[in-house]
Amino acid sequence: MEDTPGAPEQGLPPLLIEAVSYAEDRHWEVVPGTWLIDGDGPARCSCGERCELPGAHPVGEDWRRRASAGPGVVRRWWTENPDASILLPTGRSFDVLDVPEVAGCLALARMERMSLQLGPVVAVPASAGQVGRRLHFLVLPGVQAKLPEMLRTLGWGSGRLDLSARGEGDWIVAPPSRIGPYSFAQWARPPSALNRWLPDAAELINPLAYACGREAPAARSVRQPAAVR
Repeated sequence: MEDTPGAPEQGLPPLLIEAVSYAEDRHWEVVPGTWLIDGDGPARCSCGERCELPGAHPVGEDWRRRASAGPGVVRRWWTENPDASILLPTGRSFDVLDVPEVAGCLALARMERMSLQLGPVVAVPASAGQVGRRLHFLVLPGVQAKLPEMLRTLGWGSGRLDLSARGEGDWIVAPPSRIGPYSFAQWARPPSALNRWLPDAAELINPLAYACGREAPAARSVRQPAAVR
């Protein structure tokens, strides 16, 4: 019996529903990642190693080749393993601007006042070597190579801001994937009909850089570049 178009997929695992919707509704490539195994003692990653992102990283080196935007393929993957985390390759349908959560929220408020076009935004726990949660702003592909020059144009030297780009060869964890024993990826701004068209990074970089500069510890002792209005 075939599914009725538009009928709710009741009883299906949440990760399966979301993974299929990313492929079917947004045409994003998706790939299954690792997952957390609960039991006696702390939750552990399915990879069996002491990894930096337990339960939320690619499985195998061929994950880029395996990524697919085919709803049928994606449905089969999560039917076989409903606990797998959802990974979205960057550098294909979108790139990502990665900033601290506090700075990202400040920038979001300013962008809304400026009526800037915004794409989806993901909130995730910090990766290894980072502190605090992060916001991932989805933008059109191609920003990774341009970001250093874009920041220099705004007066920010290399390495002065906690603001980076994720592009070809990288990935992000998509909601509602579980990251570590206590956290989940969540949408700060979920995909919708209003943000189907992603913004160019050039439209967002100034408010993001300004907010990151305000929050950077080193920025308190040096004069910050003025925000471009």
